[in-house]
Amino acid sequence: MKKFLATIAASLLTMSVAMAQTLPAPTVAAKSWILVDATSNQVIAAQDPDLRIEPASLTKIMTAYMVFSALKEKKLDLNQSVNVSTRAWKVDASSSKMFIEPNKPVTINELLYGLIVQSGNDAAVALAEAVAGSEEAFVVQMNREAERIGMKSSHYGNPHGLPSPENYATARDLSTLAARLISDFPEYYKTYYSTKSYTYNKITQPNRNRLLWLDPTVDGMKTGHTEAAGYCLISSANRPNGTGQRRLISVVTGTASDQVRAQESLKLLNWGFLNFDTVKLYAKGQAIDTPVIWKGSQAQIKIGFDRDLYVTLPKGSAAKLKPALERKDPLVAPIAQNSKVGTVKMMLDGKAIAEFPVLALEKVDQASIFGRAWDSIRLMFK
Repeated sequence: MKKFLATIAASLLTMSVAMAQTLPAPTVAAKSWILVDATSNQVIAAQDPDLRIEPASLTKIMTAYMVFSALKEKKLDLNQSVNVSTRAWKVDASSSKMFIEPNKPVTINELLYGLIVQSGNDAAVALAEAVAGSEEAFVVQMNREAERIGMKSSHYGNPHGLPSPENYATARDLSTLAARLISDFPEYYKTYYSTKSYTYNKITQPNRNRLLWLDPTVDGMKTGHTEAAGYCLISSANRPNGTGQRRLISVVTGTASDQVRAQESLKLLNWGFLNFDTVKLYAKGQAIDTPVIWKGSQAQIKIGFDRDLYVTLPKGSAAKLKPALERKDPLVAPIAQNSKVGTVKMMLDGKAIAEFPVLALEKVDQASIFGRAWDSIRLMFK
């Protein structure tokens, strides 16, 4: 499955390049940026998306991802209380904090609001200690998880994003992380990331993501700022798409101000929704063909995809999209379920703009010795 998703990602990157040649991307006042359609897992447009940056508080998205994973695995409970360590309490006093105190236990739920809404660096340390026992052990887990989900150019040095030579990322990797958090933990995402303000210890702090007030379709995600990083924002909007919904994610880094990062992020989201459509190509488990299988316990095999398949295209071009199936003929048993048996190329105006691996939707065992012998003879004359 991991290899299949990696192949999908590579083909979609090819498609994004092809589309960029026909539809100029907007000018964005940022160091680097990327716009991704989370519904199709497709890069729509980007500028220097692989440039190494300091992620600042965007780091806290991975911290939240790790906590959500621990909650899902029942290693933590939202209502359990955590004793605040001196290390968490004493985190850089000039930085963002939720103002937890050593003599006042705090729940995981409160810490998550403090981490995500208030961007508390003290909350990040407290959560790291709750998950892994120490900040250092948590950072090891962060880097292991980053590698697992395909963040190839990122590394974590701490759970909060305060400046460290060991803390770096790229816009592309951050978009991958954002998409995974939304898809892997939709209920937690819905609960925390659209919250506009939170009060703890009698101190109310607003969410720094201005887009939550400017656009009702924006439901996240996270701001970041240090002197070296500039003003950064990962934002996501979910808008109607035919009979369903369509989600875009933008990552904007290194802007000049809080206002500019919000303005440029909204520009990207609006551009993506206005100029592109997302089309469902095939449903999970849908047989796109039933070719002959040789030496098998059955005469034919169903082939298709193990997930719903979407593609994002410039508006008005979906009707011209045509699939071209290429099979690995002859197909000879045994064939395992989900093994690759071919490729579908999506053709637009005679050009292949993307390709996807086609999988066996069922397992086919070998035929009897007599059936295999007969098919061997038939194949000689094929």
